Amino acid sequence: MKKDILRKKITKIFNNHKLSKKHAEVCADYLIKAELVEAKSHGILRLKMYCDRLKKKLINPRPKIKIKKISSSISHINADNSIGFVSADIAINQAIKNAQKTGIGLVAVKKSGHYGLSSFYAEQAVKKNLMVFCFTNAPPALAPYGSKKSLFGTNPICFGVPTGKVPFILDSSTSIINRGKIRQAHKFGKKIPFGVALNRSGKITTNAKEALLGTQLPIAGFKGSGLAWMVDILSGVLTGSSHGGKTKDPFDDFTGPQNVGHLFITINPKIFVGKNFMNEIKRNISLVKRLPKAKGFDSILYPGERKNKAYKKNLNKNIFIPSKVLKEMDELDVI
Repeated sequence: MKKDILRKKITKIFNNHKLSKKHAEVCADYLIKAELVEAKSHGILRLKMYCDRLKKKLINPRPKIKIKKISSSISHINADNSIGFVSADIAINQAIKNAQKTGIGLVAVKKSGHYGLSSFYAEQAVKKNLMVFCFTNAPPALAPYGSKKSLFGTNPICFGVPTGKVPFILDSSTSIINRGKIRQAHKFGKKIPFGVALNRSGKITTNAKEALLGTQLPIAGFKGSGLAWMVDILSGVLTGSSHGGKTKDPFDDFTGPQNVGHLFITINPKIFVGKNFMNEIKRNISLVKRLPKAKGFDSILYPGERKNKAYKKNLNKNIFIPSKVLKEMDELDVI
């Protein structure tokens, strides 16, 4: 499907579910961009989930989002159970404004929802020549190291910095693979990689359904568990949002709003070394890229390059939509 046609269709679907035109367009843009960077687990596949929560009034379609100014650098946002795309978009723009004024922006968000890929928000800051950190918590999926029960989310860590060329953006879940990929595999009846999740009995499984009912494994064992815990503190405890396994699963838990928390930190990279920063970041990347290549590697990529290549490759192509997802879209379009 052509990108423009798809954008209109998704916007119309969100309009049908009571989102304003502006908010519907924001959501459509983020979902389409996920498709373009080939992160399909966070793309149109999730449209029905958002609409289901809107229908059940677990996402507020017309939120009264309040921005509380704590200082010229710090803001606290009450998202009023907004869809995550909208509240996070407002928050990163506020963090950008704060950093442009004072050199650093710190913006916390409470009462939000799932906001897609963290890299989309990091990219906005990097385009304004800012360094950025993005954190968000998620529903229970990881067992803390030493436990056999899931508690932490796959809580991603995202860092971005301008390079003068393709932005350096690291966006990584604290689980070996993100939960969206497991849901994607479950939806289309595919297996998941060996060694990324356990079933309810604590045994490694390649069955996506068993993995969703069991627990995912963190990156690097205790270290990954610790990072997931860190994000739970930063985006949950610090922001005044749900934490400690209380964040509701957007697909399966309809007992109330998610109350997801986000934290954005934006930094003017010139605050310590001035204009020399950009020269040094270019030198830093060049030093790594000139290293001898391991067998099977033609180049050494930094985080963000692969997604950027995918985006450019797919920008003017039609977006493939699986028949199962297309059927869901058609059903949502007649509500």
